[in-house]
Amino acid sequence: MTIFAFALKRSIRSWGNLLLLLGLPMVVILLPRGYDGYPLGFQFYGILQLFFASKLVHMIMEDRKNKILNRIGVAPITHAAYTAQNLLAFSLLLIVQSILIVGGGWLYHGPDLGNLLQLWMIFCFFAFTAISFSLAWCSWFRHPDASAAVMLGIISIMAVLGGTLIPLEVSPEPLQRISKIVPTYWLHYGIDLAAENRPWKHQLTPLLILILFTAAFLLIGSRRRLA
Repeated sequence: MTIFAFALKRSIRSWGNLLLLLGLPMVVILLPRGYDGYPLGFQFYGILQLFFASKLVHMIMEDRKNKILNRIGVAPITHAAYTAQNLLAFSLLLIVQSILIVGGGWLYHGPDLGNLLQLWMIFCFFAFTAISFSLAWCSWFRHPDASAAVMLGIISIMAVLGGTLIPLEVSPEPLQRISKIVPTYWLHYGIDLAAENRPWKHQLTPLLILILFTAAFLLIGSRRRLA
């Protein structure tokens, strides 16, 4: 069995992860509309992606804690290959989850979601960003519990800055400028473009910036091993 297949298997073997993977879409889809008439669940989903990504990446930290990575060190596979296959498996789970959410949202809300393909694309790109951010964050910690505790606070800050909890329109102007340095801002920007069914050329900006965030986080995470 490849590392990729093993990572998929153990991710869905956990009842907690399986509940998040399959139950979370139902919660997201059924949440009521917000102040602007757009379903709240789709605005909150990015933060939920960050939490789920953090939970998945912490499995790698658990491997280190349980000395599993020491055994991999003597196996015919590099640390980079082990990490890459795990991250691809985690990303695939989030992409499948995004399909369920966008597809279910279309059935429940109809055309109110705007351009479904754009919405799914922005969720997929943010999934890679969330996974790479979690990898970069976890690489600075030696213990999963410490990493998870601080991660909750960081995600909450990103939710505020990105406009998930507080609409950016009512935030002070300095906060609106600062918000552009967090990935959640560009996620919401892409969601707004999809809701307005804007041309694809406008959607390229948030997608490209999320790619840059992903590359930066992967660079940070790969320079500091989780092993």
